[in-house]
Amino acid sequence: MSTSPLDFLLERRSVPSRQLTEPAPDDATLRRLIDAAIRVPDHGKLDPFRIRILRGDAKREFGLRLAKRAVEANPDISDAKREKERNRYEHAPLVLIVTAKIDGDSKVPELEQQITAGCVAYNLMLGVQALGFAGQWLTGWAAYDREVAKLLGLKKSEQVVGFLHIGTPAMQAPERERPAFDDIVSEWAP
Repeated sequence: MSTSPLDFLLERRSVPSRQLTEPAPDDATLRRLIDAAIRVPDHGKLDPFRIRILRGDAKREFGLRLAKRAVEANPDISDAKREKERNRYEHAPLVLIVTAKIDGDSKVPELEQQITAGCVAYNLMLGVQALGFAGQWLTGWAAYDREVAKLLGLKKSEQVVGFLHIGTPAMQAPERERPAFDDIVSEWAP
């Protein structure tokens, strides 16, 4: 049982997508999760984020098309890597694709808009954990490939921030080594 509100963050883990099973959040829970996740810092109130949902047959079809794109991009790809691409979205029952929708005419720097979208993705991951589910935030080559972006129906002003694989953990998430406080924190002095 937590003794501090910070314990929730200190217990945050990613569960490998291959270890995520049914169930995923139902539609009502997912809607509430997204409503909560979009409450992020947003300089200029631009709403520079979008969320696409992959589940069921759509996940399988996306995997097939991703494998095809992998071969187009790299004709020498091994059969094992092609299979990995085809099956990448088969494990978790739900995948949310968070994208940054950049307003190039805004006074708000592109980086701030990307960070806002990243905050949405992270809030989704925290919310998933708070609800008793688990997830893994992945990118990989597909997040940066313009043909994949077209496949997803992204506009030129959109870019993938992450593929969030969500489900019920089949195992307890492993802890990993974290950086030491003194290695990452310093105090500025004039």
